[in-house]
Amino acid sequence: MSLMNLDVFLHLLQYDPDKVKPLDWETDWGDAPLPYKLYRGLPMFPLSREVPATLEGRETTGAPCLRDIGHFLYYVFGLTQLTQSVMPGDTSEEPGGVLQMCRRFVPSGGGLYPSELYLYLKLDELPAGVYHYDAAHHRLVLLREGNYDDYLARSLGNRRDTNGCFGAAFVSTVYWKNFYKYNNFAYRLQGLDAGIVIGQLLEMAKRIGFSSSVHFQFLDQAVNHMLGLSEQEESVYAVIPLSTETAIRWMESGNEVEDMVSASELCQELPPVKHDHYVRSRRIADYPMLLRMSEASRLDSARLFREIRKDEQAIPDQTRALPLPHVDRLSYDLATVCRNRFSPETEFIWKPIGLSRIAALLREATASFSYHNDLDGPQEQPEPRVCLYGCFYGVDNVPDGAYRYDGAAHVLQSVCLGDQRQRMQEGMSLSNINLFQVPLAFHVAGKRSFFQSQLGKRGYRIQQMEAGMLVHRLLLAASALGMGGRPLLGFDANSSDALYRTVSRDETGLIFIPVGPYRQRLRLAGSLSR
Repeated sequence: MSLMNLDVFLHLLQYDPDKVKPLDWETDWGDAPLPYKLYRGLPMFPLSREVPATLEGRETTGAPCLRDIGHFLYYVFGLTQLTQSVMPGDTSEEPGGVLQMCRRFVPSGGGLYPSELYLYLKLDELPAGVYHYDAAHHRLVLLREGNYDDYLARSLGNRRDTNGCFGAAFVSTVYWKNFYKYNNFAYRLQGLDAGIVIGQLLEMAKRIGFSSSVHFQFLDQAVNHMLGLSEQEESVYAVIPLSTETAIRWMESGNEVEDMVSASELCQELPPVKHDHYVRSRRIADYPMLLRMSEASRLDSARLFREIRKDEQAIPDQTRALPLPHVDRLSYDLATVCRNRFSPETEFIWKPIGLSRIAALLREATASFSYHNDLDGPQEQPEPRVCLYGCFYGVDNVPDGAYRYDGAAHVLQSVCLGDQRQRMQEGMSLSNINLFQVPLAFHVAGKRSFFQSQLGKRGYRIQQMEAGMLVHRLLLAASALGMGGRPLLGFDANSSDALYRTVSRDETGLIFIPVGPYRQRLRLAGSLSR
């Protein structure tokens, strides 16, 4: 398959994804990579598997201990459950096989988990340095020992006061981990997957008493160099400083010319490290389009870092608005909600939804999405860059139809009235979900331009990450309200955009999430904690 123009590639990823992979592409299931990275021959630090059953009332004061970090990592990205379920056979006479999976509290496209989690930690119980979280064994692997406060601060453009931080988290993408199944379409999934992990990390940080700040812009080569990553295999997508202080202070003096250093200059300050790790796949195919996108998205100087101001996004609204009842934020135990979160497929069952329930769902999903990041800078209550559209059926006092949710005003903006379920069903590429059994069908939407004028090609993956973060907030809120949600990319974006009339707002649907009541699936499940 010949390499295509990158703008064409991004357009096809969004509107005609079948054209981004070869027609003869076949997944080699027998040569699948592991869903987690395994380092070999490095110092290992085990973490306690005696994780708390509840996160209520937990708050870390002062420097966290290793036990706190272990609990934090388990709930963010640990292997939490082993499940076995029976797969249906091709015919009534042919029995299905047994599907066994190690699950985590966060969903992932195809259960492949292309993200990895690294940490820079300064704790009394550990050597200061850079670690990989080995999810398979629930332990930390020391990659590089030392204090890298100054190196990290300059990699982030000196925009946050990281001196008071006890460390930072790094969410990366390993290209092959889902390219082997999805080919070039993996690029879209990788940003969404990273965003879902970031969303869970930020929720856990709140519960355990950590303050955080997400950096989507950093000196890629310098950060990957510090972690010892091969940029032909893997690259960091987000850096998240962590502190037990009330907030991580924004540095107004950041980005001054005298403070800046290029990525290549910064790399000269640390010797290279190369570590052995196990993939399992015997044959790894090339993925030149993913590497070209990564290269085009790379930032080599903090002079390229940008903020996106509120007035760059605001579009006046002229549609009719349906006010939703005032509801308080949901109060729930994150541990319980994570254990109960379920992605229904054939298990959706149709039941009418009360107005207060959908109001609580929308309110919680969007209110919990607010977070500190480098795109907003020091702005207070910035306008979100992603939003929710939805088609609703059978909601009390809400006429069936398509709506856009305005979180600031807590209203539903009417777009198109009437039962839209058949139209939505026809726009799905797979018939794995019967939308006539689903009362709420959401689309997370963002700018059609992917913010390329401000952020270049990096804007696409940032937008996918923010979409993933909002998806995860929606899933947590749904679980807290006793419902399930299933994120899907098998939908016709052209059709959904026409339905919601998103062109008038320069928006497009990024991911589709049916939400509603469900019945339990028959399966065996066992916890992987004590």
